Amino acid sequence: MKQIYIEIIPFSDDLQDYIKILNYEWLEKHFRIEEGDRISLSNPRKEIIDKGGFIFYAKVNGEIVGTASLLKKTESVFELGKMAVSGKAQGHRIGTVLLEHCIKYSEELSIEKLVLYSNTKLQSAIHLYKKYGFQEIPLESGLYERADIKMERQLA
Repeated sequence: MKQIYIEIIPFSDDLQDYIKILNYEWLEKHFRIEEGDRISLSNPRKEIIDKGGFIFYAKVNGEIVGTASLLKKTESVFELGKMAVSGKAQGHRIGTVLLEHCIKYSEELSIEKLVLYSNTKLQSAIHLYKKYGFQEIPLESGLYERADIKMERQLA
């Protein structure tokens, strides 16, 4: 496989549709789109950025092919979420590069802890999270229908 250059860029209003496009593609493939997804993905500036969160995009050859977000929970805890890579771009470590960027960015902001919600049927994702130091913790009910595992990583 030839090496590709993956550029990570921050959210801007002209790119806001990509978080919805990429996440809808991923959700429709693996699960279903929940009402909370519709709300946050339809207005990412209001629902993520204006609440103190961050959205990043992976760009390859001028095209946005992946996204990940840091959703503010408290001053010291953020949720790694809304992570998706286009089906046509999978297998190029784009998810890994997005994850590494989110961890590094969180450390630079002195965020103490990252949490994430996933599903155990996504074995490659769970493996990736464990590889980067995330550990399973008890899952509270009600946040996402599709989540059957919660993980966290201490940063500070």
